[in-house]
Amino acid sequence: MTSIVPDLQKIILTLAISLTFGYTFSLTSIPAPFLLGSLFGVWLFGGTIKTIRSNLGIARWAFVPVMLGLGTVIGSNFDPNVVANLSSSLPTVLAMFGATILATSLGMLYLVRLRKYDFYTAFFGCIPGGQAEAVLLSRGIVEKDYIVALFHLVRVALVFLATPIVLGMVQGAEAVKASNITLREMPSILDVELNILIVFIFVSVIGFPIAKLLRIPMPHFIGPVLLSSILHIFGVIELPRLSEFIILAQLVVGGSVGARLAKVPILEISGYLFDAIINSLIVMSVYGISALALNFLIGIDLLKLLLAFIPGGLYEVTLLALIFGFDVTFVAFHHTIRVILVCIGMPVVVTYMKKRDAEKKIKQI
Repeated sequence: MTSIVPDLQKIILTLAISLTFGYTFSLTSIPAPFLLGSLFGVWLFGGTIKTIRSNLGIARWAFVPVMLGLGTVIGSNFDPNVVANLSSSLPTVLAMFGATILATSLGMLYLVRLRKYDFYTAFFGCIPGGQAEAVLLSRGIVEKDYIVALFHLVRVALVFLATPIVLGMVQGAEAVKASNITLREMPSILDVELNILIVFIFVSVIGFPIAKLLRIPMPHFIGPVLLSSILHIFGVIELPRLSEFIILAQLVVGGSVGARLAKVPILEISGYLFDAIINSLIVMSVYGISALALNFLIGIDLLKLLLAFIPGGLYEVTLLALIFGFDVTFVAFHHTIRVILVCIGMPVVVTYMKKRDAEKKIKQI
């Protein structure tokens, strides 16, 4: 109970700042206002007012339920026709696999060869996705595991900040305004029947243990996505997007990223911060060029490809696709596949490298 009270204080303060800035941003033509408003607001307050910096953040026990619900909402975008559409995604999935390997390799080349990082720090910091799993695996292997966390945070933040602005610039003010209107016109929780809400909660909650049982990475998000998708594809359920929940998801995701950014001591880790930014730009460039090439070769919409490819965090990017009205099924599918690839690949690479290191030590003896 004693730990819940401080957590609640942090959550209330973070969400209050997020909502204030999000609502203020929504009165302008800024894209994804609740998402960017919450991030900038919490980051600004935490970065400039030291006394509240440690009192910002969203506890995991509050973050996970929102991600469970967001996964169910993402899954509701799948329908009986989606299987036929996804079967044509093989070229883009293969391209994404190649881009993931290339982005990781180039990032490591920069960090290991030019900046003299050790292999494991470079590898865990460069891997484009599965940030929670990368940070968790790096503990006990990497001496300064906070560097790994910093690299992932910087990459997510850069994509998170840049993507809505790019979308707004390319699509124009009218598209931004239309996305904000669409959000306001989504069904309210007060307009939905109780049995629908019960089904929504049931799918969100049950998806988690099923994914854990199957050892699927990020079970609190991918579990509900998969269960909701399957039930919608077979026409078992049909759930609406609730406006209040979509706004809450933006406030929670934006506020949590902003709180983490506010706690980064820039002066102490300026060297690592520089490398994190360069590495993020390398990774983003590889995926961006891959999207451009696919757009040229097979004619898929460039912005749709960018959202599907750019490694800005599964929660953040799928949420952006939802807000801007892009093909969420296409975007979520590619990011889910990438995260699964990364989460399966990391332990394999680490096991191989540890075995190779052990063999080298034996030979030296």
